[in-house]
Amino acid sequence: MSDLSFRIARFLLTLLAYIPLFINHALGALLGWLVFFGSPSYARRIRKNIEQSHITQNEKSLNQLIQSNIAESGKTVIETFAIWFRRDKSVFNLVKACYGWEHVEIALKHGKGLIFLTPHLGCFEITSLYYGAQHPMTVLYRQPRHAWLLPLITSGRQRSGVTLAPANATGIKQLLQTLKRGEAIGILPDQAPFEGEGVWAPFFERPAYTMTLASKLAEKTGAQVLMAFGERLSFGRGYHIHIRPIETSGILTPTLLNAEIETTIRQCPSQYLWGYDRYKDRQQNSPANH
Repeated sequence: MSDLSFRIARFLLTLLAYIPLFINHALGALLGWLVFFGSPSYARRIRKNIEQSHITQNEKSLNQLIQSNIAESGKTVIETFAIWFRRDKSVFNLVKACYGWEHVEIALKHGKGLIFLTPHLGCFEITSLYYGAQHPMTVLYRQPRHAWLLPLITSGRQRSGVTLAPANATGIKQLLQTLKRGEAIGILPDQAPFEGEGVWAPFFERPAYTMTLASKLAEKTGAQVLMAFGERLSFGRGYHIHIRPIETSGILTPTLLNAEIETTIRQCPSQYLWGYDRYKDRQQNSPANH
């Protein structure tokens, strides 16, 4: 992307970012339904993933959750621009409450670092920026398939005390150094890892290829592991951030990691990205195919 194209794209996305949040979410809900009807495979995946999770009790509650999730998934996409391209103060004003911050303060006093695990639940873009406004944080990210997206991602995420680390050997070294300084890192724990970077572990009673990175970093450094997510409030009222510690007894196994993700999802199941393919074939997800 040329410098001019980047500036134009950023200008247009900034305009979109500053519309009222309830309108932003309404557009997102519309997008969610358009994608649902436009992609039968996506629609089938949402239903299959929710159905096999056994979160719902009957067909009626299943259909209600699917309908809610279609709209919430679309909101996830459109609200990203509001988080990325608003001024920091405007973004932080969207956070109406933070539950569990005392666990952050306790972990900081121990000085062994913090590992924030933020699943694809609610507004997962806002949690790192909220923390980064108060303490430095390094967040792991995966290079986008389309190179022109990288400058937009970088400008949206790398601010307010947040530094990005690429998902490669250099980035992992960066995460380790951050933890050794007693600072925080952020990881998407339910992102499907590349082949050779994970193990198979149950996720809602079905084998899913699960990252081992968070487990290895926690074991190596003794860092406190925290689960965090941004709950999206209705009618564009903003967000509540939820933080809770994970008791690992020294070992965060992939099975325990998935169980903790499940527990977090059950807090707000309509806002999980059920359309995300946690169970995809590893060969299709290897770096050579990107």
